[in-house]
Amino acid sequence: MGFLLAALTACDLDRRLLYFPDTSRPVLAATGLRDAQQVQLVTEDGLALLAWWMPPRPSQPVIAYFHGNGGHIGYRAERFRKLALLGFGVLLVEYRGYGGNPGSPSEEGLYRDARAALAFLEQQNVPPERLVLYGESLGTAVAVRMASEHRVAALVLESPFTSIEALGRYHYPFLPVALVLRDRFDAASAIAEVRAPILVLHGEQDEIVPAKFARALFEAAPEPKEAWFAPEGGHVDLREHGAFEVVADFLRRRVRL
Repeated sequence: MGFLLAALTACDLDRRLLYFPDTSRPVLAATGLRDAQQVQLVTEDGLALLAWWMPPRPSQPVIAYFHGNGGHIGYRAERFRKLALLGFGVLLVEYRGYGGNPGSPSEEGLYRDARAALAFLEQQNVPPERLVLYGESLGTAVAVRMASEHRVAALVLESPFTSIEALGRYHYPFLPVALVLRDRFDAASAIAEVRAPILVLHGEQDEIVPAKFARALFEAAPEPKEAWFAPEGGHVDLREHGAFEVVADFLRRRVRL
């Protein structure tokens, strides 16, 4: 009976405790960007998803941004604004089940949402040599998977992990996580297929995804790669410690336009 209860608890942890969507509709005006646009992404399984789009300045990189497991894109309005003010184009992708979008989140579902985002950017005539994938927390696994499937200019990973299984075993060592896990987000396996410069950003004080997971993912990543660890940084505050300046410098050096 004890094992059964533990297994059921782990099942609950899989999706109910993996995704924390805010289902309300985010407000584009919160970005304060006059040229920002609300656009629609259409997935291969027929969902129409909200996204925010800021076209780039001439000859600048375009960032496809995949956020973490909580909230919605409105929570990233200041990030969207900061990246846009640096001159980059930004497509802030909203997932199924988040931000008023239809559907329910799952690993394969988020990958489909990401592919729809890349299809949109292709329609906007963004070439691979100007396309940057940026993942935040859970979104790092989405970004890694897309970079393993598509030719891109660079990959930026903020607060990444190796896999949900490894992270689950760390936080819940008493549960049979591997036996019941449905959504694994195995970034460590996929990153070997990436053929683009990689930047890893992480906080040494991150208690949600300890820095050892970022270091393990960085070790698994192919060259060229760079890492930046903020000594006082946590899981969601790296921007306050200078992360976006590090990103801007990385892209200016690594993305050849």
